[in-house]
Amino acid sequence: MNFLRSLQNRWKVDSIGKVVLILLVFCLTGTTVVYLKKFVKPYLGDEWYIDFIYYILILPFYNIILLVYGFLLGQGKYFWNFEKRFFSRIFKRKN
Repeated sequence: MNFLRSLQNRWKVDSIGKVVLILLVFCLTGTTVVYLKKFVKPYLGDEWYIDFIYYILILPFYNIILLVYGFLLGQGKYFWNFEKRFFSRIFKRKN
């Protein structure tokens, strides 16, 4: 329970239930990405580097799936802010 409380404080959510829902969204998104791989990989080939390429190409879809699951499970506001922080870190301008 301390682990969930520490996540609650870190993520700044107001209940343990929301922490569980956020963790569920991450689990569902990861599972979906792995599940989609079995349909996409036959078209890409069987070389050793294909997995690496797949995970780079799937990143935009991962973010979309994350938002969809987040909104479906009532955590859309949290995941919308999560995505904004994520992309601001990626595209951070250097002065």
